[in-house]
Amino acid sequence: MRLSLDEAFQKFADRVFSAAFSVCRNRADADDTVQDTFLKYHTLNMDYESEEHIRAWLIRVAVNRAKDISSSFWHKNRVAWEDYMDELPFETPEDRGLFEAVMRLPDKYRVVIHLFYYEDYSVGEIAGILHSREGTVKSQLNRGRMLLKNMLKEEWDDDE
Repeated sequence: MRLSLDEAFQKFADRVFSAAFSVCRNRADADDTVQDTFLKYHTLNMDYESEEHIRAWLIRVAVNRAKDISSSFWHKNRVAWEDYMDELPFETPEDRGLFEAVMRLPDKYRVVIHLFYYEDYSVGEIAGILHSREGTVKSQLNRGRMLLKNMLKEEWDDDE
C-alpha cells in the first residue's frame, strides 16, 4: 500500500508535527522535521502494509530526525520552546498547563508520554517506534507520569 505524498501529508502532517514538536520543543525545528520526514517518504518509495503502518513509519522517522536536530550545535543555541507557546492552539487553560508540564519532562519521558497519550499508541507500538523494549517503555511511562503528577501537584499547591 502506498499513499500519494499529498494524501499522506493531509492525513498525517499534524501528527508528525506534534511528535516532532514534543522532541524539538520549537516550531521551526518541528517544521523542518516534518519537511524532512515527508521528503524521505517521497524519495524512498516503499510499500506499506496499511495506513497505520505509514503513520507509524512517519512518526518514527520524525522522532529520529527531531532527535538529530535537537542534538545539533545549531539547536543548542536557539530560542526556548516557551517562546512558541502563544502560537499553539489549546481548547482550555488546563490543556495548556498540562502541555507545558509535559514539555518540561526529560526527553525520554516526554516522548513516550506524547506517543501514548497524544498519538494513542500502545506500549508495544511505542517500543517498535523507538526501537526499545516494552519494559523500558512501561517504566518510562510510569516515571513520566510520576514526574507529571509531582509537577502538577506542586503547581496546584502553589495556587492555593
